[in-house]
Amino acid sequence: MLADYAGFLRSLVDLSAIRPLTVVVDAGNGMGGHTVPAVLGEAAGLPALPLTVIPLYFELDGTFPNHEANPLEPENLRDLQAAVVEHGADLGLAFDGDADRCFVVDERGEPVSPSAVTALIATREIVREQAAGTPSSEVRIVYNVISSAAVPEIIEEHGAQAMRTRVGHSFIKAEMARAGAVFGGEHSAHYYFRDFWFADTGMLAALHVLAALGSQPQPLSRLAAAYS
Repeated sequence: MLADYAGFLRSLVDLSAIRPLTVVVDAGNGMGGHTVPAVLGEAAGLPALPLTVIPLYFELDGTFPNHEANPLEPENLRDLQAAVVEHGADLGLAFDGDADRCFVVDERGEPVSPSAVTALIATREIVREQAAGTPSSEVRIVYNVISSAAVPEIIEEHGAQAMRTRVGHSFIKAEMARAGAVFGGEHSAHYYFRDFWFADTGMLAALHVLAALGSQPQPLSRLAAAYS
């Protein structure tokens, strides 16, 4: 199923025409170590993308020998931050144990707020819906109560509906399904997509960040500042 999974995600976000990027990925000895080589690389037999992936802790190991697979805790990002700076990478990605969360580090090794990532992906989804002929006023984006105030402001600036929900995947999934929302984001770095069965997926969020960064010339720190 891995090839089908990778191909499906790539069909949702096309990275084939982005500028070359170097990305450090910390899988934390979790499932990202299994899926990243297939989605971002050629392990599943898909064409190569313009990405140079520098792996950290891709070996599947449920004892998590290097650090806890919870990038919400700052100490668990330190290896990624150091590697981004060491390799002069364009960004870093950190996945939790089951890879449903994705944290982002910019080219300076500084964490990018999950609220900024939510706003960035929301903007991309709004534009995509507009291109498909959906009026902006009918596009719905869900965010939770602890997200930055910038999130609903940016969503509404693009003419879409910003819908606030309680914290927690069960509430967000239910609200997205009820409202037909195209995307939902939490400050905990859970990102939910209508086209992924309203479920959360760190990998699809990572693809959106890579696409946004690679489609323009600015570094991630400057790009993310526009969504903060």
